[in-house]
Amino acid sequence: MKEKLIAFERLLIIMDELREKCPWDKKQTLESIRHLTIEETYELSESILEKDMNKVKKELGDLLLHIVFYSRIASETNTFNIADVCNSLCEKLIHRHPHIYGDVNVKDEHEVKSNWEKIKLKEGIQNAESKSHKSALEGVPVSLPAIIKAHRIQEKARGVGFDWERPEQVLEKVHEELSELQDEVKHHGKIEEEFGDLLFALINYARFIGVNPEDALEKTNRKFIKRFQYLESESAKDGKQIAEMSLAEMDVYWNRAKKL
Repeated sequence: MKEKLIAFERLLIIMDELREKCPWDKKQTLESIRHLTIEETYELSESILEKDMNKVKKELGDLLLHIVFYSRIASETNTFNIADVCNSLCEKLIHRHPHIYGDVNVKDEHEVKSNWEKIKLKEGIQNAESKSHKSALEGVPVSLPAIIKAHRIQEKARGVGFDWERPEQVLEKVHEELSELQDEVKHHGKIEEEFGDLLFALINYARFIGVNPEDALEKTNRKFIKRFQYLESESAKDGKQIAEMSLAEMDVYWNRAKKL
C-alpha cells in the first residue's frame, strides 16, 4: 500500500509542476481536455479488445492523468480537489454496497446490480429539488453511442424490475420485430422505426445471454476488416484488381481468409 501511495503522490507533484511551469498545461481548461479524455477512453477500450496488457497499462495511466488534471484545475477555484474526488467515490461505493458495508443479503451479481440501480434512483429522488419524481433512466448520458445507450437503458429498467423473465421471451421478441420489419419493407412503411425496434430487441437478447453488444459488433468489424484486407492483398498478388472481380471470385479469397 505504501508503494502505491508514494507513486500516486509522485503523480500529483508532477501534475502540480506541469500546471505551474509548462506553457501548454497552464493554458488547459476542463473544456479543452474533454475531447482528449473521450479519445483516451476509446484507446483504452481498443487495447482491452486487443488483449495488449502493456497498452492497457499505458492507457489507464493516460486516463488517470486526465482525472488528476481535471481535479487540479478545479482546485484552483476551490471547487474541489483530488481528495474530494476520492472521498466522494469512497462514500458512494460504501453506500451502494450495503451487502458489504451493511446488513443486506444478496444471492448473486444480478441482485447486486438491481440494488445498485434502486439505490441510485432513491438518491436521485432525495436530491431532486424541483421534481417530485426522478426517472430510473436518468443518468444515461445523452451523447453515448446508440448501442451502448440502449444497453444501459435496459440495465436500468431491469434494476427497478421492468424486464423480461427468460431469454426465450426476448428471442421471441426478436423474431416478432424481424417479422414486423419485413412487413414494413414490403409495404414501404416505417422501415427505420422497425429496424430500430429490431436492434433494440437484439441488444436486449445479448444482455440476457451475457454478450456485450458493443464488444461483439466491434470484434465482428475487426474480423471483417482482416478478411477483406486479405482478399485485397492476396488477389493483388495474383494480378487481379478487386473492382473488376466477380463476387464468386472474391468468395474464393474470402473463404480462404475464414480459415486463417
